[in-house]
Order: sequence, then structure tokens, then C-alpha cells
Amino acid sequence: MAKVVELLLTAEIFNRNPSLVEDDIPKEIRKVFYSNGSLTRPLVVKENMVKSYVSYDEKELRKLPFIDINNFNRQIKITSFELAVKWLAKNGVELIKKNPVLAYYYESYDSLDVSYVEAKRFSKPKHSDAEWLRNVIDELSKNEETAEMLSLVRITSPEEIEDSLSSVVLEDSQLMEIRKIEVAMEEREWLKEIGLKEVGKLLFVGPPGTGKTTTARALSKELSLPLLEVKLSMITSQFLGETSKNIEKVFEIAKRLNPCILFIDEFDYVAKTRTSDEHAAVKRAVNTLLKSIDEISLVEDGVLLIAATNHPSLLDSAVWRRFDKIIEFPEPSESVRRRIFEISLEKIPGNYSIDRLVEMTEGFTGAEVKLVVREAVLSALLNGKKELSMENLVRAVEEVRDRLNLKNSY
Repeated sequence: MAKVVELLLTAEIFNRNPSLVEDDIPKEIRKVFYSNGSLTRPLVVKENMVKSYVSYDEKELRKLPFIDINNFNRQIKITSFELAVKWLAKNGVELIKKNPVLAYYYESYDSLDVSYVEAKRFSKPKHSDAEWLRNVIDELSKNEETAEMLSLVRITSPEEIEDSLSSVVLEDSQLMEIRKIEVAMEEREWLKEIGLKEVGKLLFVGPPGTGKTTTARALSKELSLPLLEVKLSMITSQFLGETSKNIEKVFEIAKRLNPCILFIDEFDYVAKTRTSDEHAAVKRAVNTLLKSIDEISLVEDGVLLIAATNHPSLLDSAVWRRFDKIIEFPEPSESVRRRIFEISLEKIPGNYSIDRLVEMTEGFTGAEVKLVVREAVLSALLNGKKELSMENLVRAVEEVRDRLNLKNSY
């Protein structure tokens, strides 16, 4: 019954205190009250909403002296706020500690060690919700210009992303830079106060398959930020004059989604080394891109900009200057390859030597190491086996290497 009372009291306290905002409501409870991707006061609790949050016995619920269930519209209400508050203080302290709305109210209870600030650490913000993101996208779809751009970009909720930082194998130096961004996100207001605004523009540099895109997606999940992905080749129009407009629209969408991550892949496609005989429209597109980067900020706009390129030599100095940090994604070291194999093979039974696999895959990217495991698993399944032998894996390494040699021969 404690979770039912938690839900009811959360609604009641939220309705009574205008200073509380949507982010104060725990994610699981927030989803109960969503209507068209947003919440509106007063929050009303009905039986079907409670059942979507937690299963309960109605007979037992009716025994609580402060609960009323309307038999007609099935609305569930608290009839005595004071009794409900005392009951939850006795039966649901752990729920209170992780619920900012409840912690806000119960902080004044001397008998409870409850902190609103601490409770906020357990609560993910509304922009991490798929429902909230769908509502924003629906609003963007109503505008003809931004609606057209939505078909050229990919917008993903953190909830929908499978990659996490714990599953992405990174070098210590890469992890350090990511941790700096996490801290910057948490301390945006203070950074604004001290005037430090040139933070949060990252350039990922490295060959294909080294984890640039995967890391951007994992950051989205880690920071609970929506991810706006765009490939510059997709927004480069055959009518060159349209490319500049498309670039502006992408940055406009990012600001509307804020806070979010704007991930620009194939960054060298437009922001290439400029030459004297270059078409004027291409120059305008490059200048628009540079100007848009200048005018967006993690601190002021809540947009973390990540650009990725496989060809850094194509970028000129004007482009490089726009980024406050360059993060290299080289071919994985021995220790990184080992960790990728350990994670990829963790749930797969078999008899194999990871040490030998690491030696055999020198020069492989992270994606190619994962491809080795994929090929080995499928080959084993083809023979009716759900475990791997070293022979499966060695053959897979050879197949991937042959494929790479074939690709490099053209």
C-alpha cells in the first residue's frame, strides 16, 4: 500500500506547492500523470492510473482511514492529509527519501532524516522521458519548416538508447573528458555566473569503428539528455543555397529541444578545407556552420555539441578553433581490445583464450572486434551449437581480416 499512498501524496503535495516543478516528480510517477507529454495542475488520481504504477488490493486500500474511492468515476482521493502524511512517515521512509516532492514536504519532520537536495539526485529530469520528447517533436511538426527537417535528422530519447558508458570501452583520457562534461552539465548555473561559456563543444576524431557515435549515444543515456543526430551529407541540398538554411534549422531544433546533445556526424562533409576556387554557396554554407557553432552554448542554451570526423585533415583552422576539446578515438589499444572481448563474450559459454584473441586482432577497431564475436556466434549456431570454441573465434578473426584486406585493396 505504501507506493499507492506515495502516489496520492505526491499529487496532493505537488498541487499544494506551486514552487514544485515537473522535475521534482519521480520519473515513474510522472509517467502516470502525463497527458500529451506534459503535466497540468491539479493532478487527479484515478484507479487506472494507480494500476499503471503499482498493483494493489482494493479491499486493503479501502481499509486505510484516509482513502476514498469514488465508485462512479473511480477517482481515488486522500480524505485526511495529516493522517496520510503520518502513515507514510511510518511505512514508507525509503520512498520519501527518493521522491523530491515528498522530501520537500517531509524535510521539516524532525524524526525523519530526509533531504530534498539528496532526493533530487535519485530523480531523472523530464527531458529524459520519451513522452516529453514526443510532445516537443509534435510541436516542431506543426511548423512547416522544422517539420521538413525532422525527416532528415534522428531524435532519440535517453530511454530508447541501449549503449551506456559502462558498456563503451574508453581510454582513461577519454573518460576524463566525459566526466568534465558531466560536471559542467551539473554546474551550468555556476559556470554562467562566472562567465565561463566556452564549454561543451567537442570534436571526436578517429577512423571509422572506433566508438565515436557509440560514445555520443552513451553520453545521451548517462546525462539523461535527448540526442539529436544529423549527418551533414543528409542536409546538404542539391540546391546549395538550401544547405545554409538546413544548417540553421538543425541548430534551431537543438535549441528547442534543450537540454540535449547535438551530434553532427560526417562533420568534414561541409566544414572542409576551403579553397580559392570554391563555389560561393559552399562558402556560405561553411560560414553558416561556423556561425551556428559560435552562437550555441552548453551553458546558456543547454546544448552539448559533439561533432565527429573520420578525416580531420579536411578541416581547416577556422573549424578547429570552434571546439574547446578535441577527443581522439584511435584504434583500440591491447587493454581496450581485451575489455571489448570480455564484455562481448561475457554471456557466451565456451572454451577460448581472450589473450590469444587480443594478440590476433592487433590493428582491429572496436567495431571489428565486435564483428569477430558476431561472426563466431552465427557460425556456431549454423552448426547447432550455442557455445563457442576457439576454432570458431579464430576462423571469425580470419574472415574479418580477409574482409578488411578486400576493402583496402580497392
